[in-house]
Amino acid sequence: MSRRRQAEPVVPPGPTPVAGGTAELLGDADRDGSWVLVVDGTPQSHVDLEDPAHLEFEYVRRMGHVLDLAAEEGRPIDVVHLGGGALTLPRYVAATRPGSRQRVVELDQPLTELVRAHLPLPRDARVRVRAADAREGLAALPSAGADVVVSDVFAGARTPGHLTSVEYAQEAHRVLRPGGTYTANVADGPPLRFARTQVATLRAVFAHVCLLAEPGTLRGRRFGNLVAVASDAELPIPALVRRCAADPMPSRVVGGADLDRFAGSAQPVHDADAVASPEPPEGVFSR
Repeated sequence: MSRRRQAEPVVPPGPTPVAGGTAELLGDADRDGSWVLVVDGTPQSHVDLEDPAHLEFEYVRRMGHVLDLAAEEGRPIDVVHLGGGALTLPRYVAATRPGSRQRVVELDQPLTELVRAHLPLPRDARVRVRAADAREGLAALPSAGADVVVSDVFAGARTPGHLTSVEYAQEAHRVLRPGGTYTANVADGPPLRFARTQVATLRAVFAHVCLLAEPGTLRGRRFGNLVAVASDAELPIPALVRRCAADPMPSRVVGGADLDRFAGSAQPVHDADAVASPEPPEGVFSR
């Protein structure tokens, strides 16, 4: 499925002011043709220009599994990406599902311009990027037009509160076709209160929910990225289990009764009381 090609040489511009702070493109010393987008010291994206089907960050790889299982292998799909960064997952979908139509909503237009200038998308990628707040951009999209909605939005190192509520999940549900899939990056650490409320929030909107995460994060031992998956259709749990177990850093799939225990007494979050995701401990995502 990977389509490896010779990438054009990239000349990194050095630290560059963007709306969210200062962005920099750093070459990956361990992988030719690969770059890391860092904003204010926090790695935001990893891109392999020669092999866009390679996903370096573990949580992004888990989101890739969700995209892989959203439809038959290779079939084009319609995807909405809330949060763009270096456009890692749009590149992945374009490589693994040629002909897919993708819309990206990214608030930081200078960041998008930096990425597109120095890490250009493949010429045949059908990716449209709109500069807007994720919630506003989602509300402007037509109903039942997407197979997958991916939410991976950060202001600094935190997901804004208005992107964590039942009302936000309802907007994503509206944009999805019947049986479509929503997936979100949920950053949290001990005692995982935020992740538990996010599970309750998604369960208030979707019929089926599961979490994908590294075991140490699930046990509350460390701060990390959990991937939430939700749909009104049955989720492909066995296939997700196989893929997550085979990753370089294996992760668990939590659903059903195990997810009941994880969520415990957590309640859905509404706009009126929504808060941003927790601030990560200093240095946890630094490069």
